[in-house]
Amino acid sequence: MLPRPFLTLRQQMNRVKRTSLRIPAVLLSSLVFSFIVALPASAERISELADFAGVRDNALVGYGLVVGLDGTGDQTMQAPFTGQSLTNMLSQLGISVPPGTNMQLRNVAAVMVTADLPPFSRQGQRLDVNVSSVGNARSLRGGTLLMTPLKGADGEIYAIAQGNLLVPGAGAQAGGAAVQINQLGGGRIPGGALVEREVPLNLGANNGILELVLKEADFGTAKRIVDAINDEFGCVMAKGVNGRVIKLNGPPTDNMRVNFMARVESIQVTPTEAPAKVVFNSRTGSIAMNSAVTLRRAAVAHGNLAVTIDTQFAVSQPPPFSGGETVVVPDTEITIEEQDAYLRMVGGADLTEVVSALNALGATPQDLMAILEALKASGSLRAELEII
Repeated sequence: MLPRPFLTLRQQMNRVKRTSLRIPAVLLSSLVFSFIVALPASAERISELADFAGVRDNALVGYGLVVGLDGTGDQTMQAPFTGQSLTNMLSQLGISVPPGTNMQLRNVAAVMVTADLPPFSRQGQRLDVNVSSVGNARSLRGGTLLMTPLKGADGEIYAIAQGNLLVPGAGAQAGGAAVQINQLGGGRIPGGALVEREVPLNLGANNGILELVLKEADFGTAKRIVDAINDEFGCVMAKGVNGRVIKLNGPPTDNMRVNFMARVESIQVTPTEAPAKVVFNSRTGSIAMNSAVTLRRAAVAHGNLAVTIDTQFAVSQPPPFSGGETVVVPDTEITIEEQDAYLRMVGGADLTEVVSALNALGATPQDLMAILEALKASGSLRAELEII
């Protein structure tokens, strides 16, 4: 064996390769372990659980006109407000329309324009707007929205909308036949509104006090958020008011307040488990339940009742020269069939067992609604029932 200084070049290269591969593997395993320990899978940021009071969107709405349609606009006889709106707009532009003039407008449509004004919006910022027909226009495709003021709940104008519509649908008709894809009575204008007025918002105006509002009221989650914030800053910075509101002692200056709010939003908190709930959708027959639903042992019998009505029509023909009339005589037969049903034990301490027990009954979603209601009334189903 050669001494260490006299190792061949190939042996030195292999030694360097083995050393370089061994160290990162150890570092990688330690990093993965520390990541798993530091960030539990169920932890969420405070920004996902709560919002700061006052930091919210504001709804805007306006009434306007869309022009440039290819004969698919409002029919003024059925939608007279379209003609009135156009007359008022033309008068503001210095054009007077004689009273009683019947304007046959086929390229104009009356629309409602809606938008959301984000928090901290400034003058000159662009907003996306939605445009929807309020008359009997067949299509808004290819139209242009004229300058439309957008007002807030207080009646003040906060933005001005104008621009070309983007309508995702398409349609055609000829010879009494028609075909249509998606909706043609509404469209969207990306960046179609210009902010003209700002919504006043002064965070921390009350001696630097900020309020954190939970998206879902829960005393357990509120307590965990308060403890997490106080642990993060090492002092009492947060106090719980109720199950939804938490008060924070924010810094006095704007820059420090922004840093403070960003630090609060990034704190990881594990929310408490939601209460057991089963949700019924009465329109679609859908059923959803969370993981907290449990089912105590109970016996359920489920069977279907089928009623069949079968009607056959026979012709009663009188003998020749009898003077009678030919009549149709219905022959109706009604049968009732009931599916055999036996008592079946159901129960489960977790969601998987509950689903397996309910599937074993072989019931449809509509039948499961009645079964779950009966289990709730008997005290076996440990969950809240909600119908939407």
